[in-house]
Amino acid sequence: MTKISTSEFQKGMFIDYNNEPHQITDFTFVNPGKGGAFVRTKLKNLKTGNVREFTYKSGEKVEEIPVVVKEMQYLYKENDKYNFMDKFTYEQYSVSKDILGNFANYIKEGDILQITIHDGTPVFLRTPKKVRLKVIEAEEAVKGSTVSGAKKVVKLETGITLAVPIFIKEGEMVAVDPESGQYLERAT
Repeated sequence: MTKISTSEFQKGMFIDYNNEPHQITDFTFVNPGKGGAFVRTKLKNLKTGNVREFTYKSGEKVEEIPVVVKEMQYLYKENDKYNFMDKFTYEQYSVSKDILGNFANYIKEGDILQITIHDGTPVFLRTPKKVRLKVIEAEEAVKGSTVSGAKKVVKLETGITLAVPIFIKEGEMVAVDPESGQYLERAT
């Protein structure tokens, strides 16, 4: 493992904390008027999913853990596990719903995603900023209800419902922000 200084911290970096793998989700460099500078971090435990705050002295060295980012294709869901296949080696991995989080509502068969592997186990999923999903159920807009900003609820191909502008029709593709669950635009 490589030792890195706190000055090299970046969001998303993976480090060893108390002999367990953690991801830096946030950090702030603090230089008080009195005393030494320090770095306040938020660390997510990759095994438990718990997030905790920890403070390092400025310049302190920590172990960066080795991870591999692989492009994987989503195959299917089995119980609470989502099964992916490495596009190049055809090796299959089961990813827990804890790692997918809310993104599990937006994933569909065949999607290609970047998954971070540590010691042969998936530990992190890099989610796209927007996903394209097909509208499978939508009520027709009522004539005269085209008030600015009017919305209706539609059902998407993954089974979730979404509030969209009334001009969206069944069979159309929409772009959705998986982080917020909000409609972004009509997709092509």
